[in-house]
Amino acid sequence: MKLRTKYLFFVALLHLVALVLSFYVFQENKLYFIVSEIFIFISAAIAWSFYKELIAPLRRLMQGIEAIKDRDFNVKFLTTGSPEMGQLINVYNTMIDELRKERTQQEQQHFFLEKLIATSPTGIIILDYDNHIQLVNYKALTIIKLPENKLIGRTMNDINHPIINQVKTLESGESVTINLTGINMYKVQKAQFIDRGFARSFIMIEELTEEIVSAEKKVYSKVIRMMAHEVNNSIGPVNSILHSALNMQQLWQQPSTAMLKEALCTAIMRNENLNVFTRNFANLVKLPEPIKKPISVHQLVHAIAHLMEIRAAEKNIRFQIHLPEQDFIIYADEAQMEQVLVNIVKNAIEAIDEGGIITFIVKDNKLIIADTGQGIDANHQQYIFSPFFSTKKDGQGIGLTLVREVLTNHGFHFTLERNVAALQTEFIIDFSRHN
Repeated sequence: MKLRTKYLFFVALLHLVALVLSFYVFQENKLYFIVSEIFIFISAAIAWSFYKELIAPLRRLMQGIEAIKDRDFNVKFLTTGSPEMGQLINVYNTMIDELRKERTQQEQQHFFLEKLIATSPTGIIILDYDNHIQLVNYKALTIIKLPENKLIGRTMNDINHPIINQVKTLESGESVTINLTGINMYKVQKAQFIDRGFARSFIMIEELTEEIVSAEKKVYSKVIRMMAHEVNNSIGPVNSILHSALNMQQLWQQPSTAMLKEALCTAIMRNENLNVFTRNFANLVKLPEPIKKPISVHQLVHAIAHLMEIRAAEKNIRFQIHLPEQDFIIYADEAQMEQVLVNIVKNAIEAIDEGGIITFIVKDNKLIIADTGQGIDANHQQYIFSPFFSTKKDGQGIGLTLVREVLTNHGFHFTLERNVAALQTEFIIDFSRHN
């Protein structure tokens, strides 16, 4: 039973009892009976007036409670003549103002946080209380390369991806550096935050490629400059002495000195080869800034295919070219891009033992050079673009490093990976970001 019902029942019962008592007490005296009845009716009227004054604040309070339940913080009440009612209304209106202000601040903070997460250069994955993926920002989607509907609502154990697999092994507060293809480096960190008293986990994926490549370049540039300086300072005087000795004809008139002369010639030749060797490294360090101009990708592909055709034919390797009807124009340094494609095709030819296919494909603003060679050893995958690393017996390890430097300087994104389904290795250059 509600409080107001109890009050009405009590007042009605009290006045009914008063009426009955006045009837029995004053039934012989009509004047007193009439006066008592009048007082009883006046009391009932006053009680009803008090009821309305008392119940009105309760009704308004209930309206306010319903508004708060509906999270409607715009409902406010006007003050009345009643001091008690006015005090209650003032307290309620002040509370509503504070709630509305707090909600506005929370909405602004939430909106700001959402924008910050969405535009963050760091990939962010937020899990709910049950470790299901609740939010994935754009950067994380581009790194993981999975659609959002394949991630949201799933647990880490439901997803098979190299980065996610590394996350599964991490405890909160731990981090790991991952090299997926030898090109892109990522720092993956797992952490927690407290939300309404419960711990929730989130993962940050930070791309370190540019920083690591820059630091790596500083190191090997210094090494190459020191090496080139020492080699040139040594080879120059040595070759000068050797040439002076060879020019002294009286030393070589005796048959017994023929072997010595041949040895000196061999030494000069080896010195020249060493000079070329160090110059190749020096050229990598002194790579000039690209002079960009419009280049036809179709013409570039045909020129490289024609240039490498004879070398490919020596191993019975065929070229296949698939180009769209409409030419594709990029802005790049033509000489540097030619050198990039020469190195890529050269590696593709060397990866094929005998009789294979190298395919040039242009689609979706990308150039794909695919070969049917043996592919990349999983143990070597993360080192293939590192300076001085080579799986070839006489390799210098600068071919793919040069490719990386040129494409990075142009701002072209690139990948080198094995297409298991097509049984081929694909070098993909994406021109879309800088056209």
